[in-house]
Amino acid sequence: MRIALTTSDVRRVQFWRRYLPILSTVFACSLGLLPIVVSSPVVPDFAFLVLLAWRLLRPEMWSATTPLLLGFFNDLLAGHPVGQSMALWTITFIALDMVDSRVVWRDYWMDWLFASLAIISYTFADWYIGRLMGSVSEFAVMLPQLVASVLAYPIIARLVLILDRWRLGQ
Repeated sequence: MRIALTTSDVRRVQFWRRYLPILSTVFACSLGLLPIVVSSPVVPDFAFLVLLAWRLLRPEMWSATTPLLLGFFNDLLAGHPVGQSMALWTITFIALDMVDSRVVWRDYWMDWLFASLAIISYTFADWYIGRLMGSVSEFAVMLPQLVASVLAYPIIARLVLILDRWRLGQ
């Protein structure tokens, strides 16, 4: 049984404590590279869901520039116009900061409500940006993805909670 950690153990623990949320979000961004072929948008945006779950679980961890960098990476991988995820993720963080400053306490249901509102806003903004760029699809096409995202959020939040417990338990 060890009582004290070595220097390399301390560095490894600090690395995981600092970078696991970012690495898990980057991993979720890279899920968009999987060869999943669908005729309409039904697959949730896992990168946004993971980012949202981390933000609602540990708001003190995220700086204001984090969604810009992660959004840029997501834009490059997902094929969005450069700046779309950067802007929408940053706006989501600002809105959640405003909610955090006004709400005294939060529980599981309130987190799901705030996440659902953020998912609805994000999906609508995605559709609207696509519309501005020449897409002729109606918003009703986005409804299956919207419902899947709202229903997938608790599962993603649970996975993020497991990752966070592992991160802090090292």
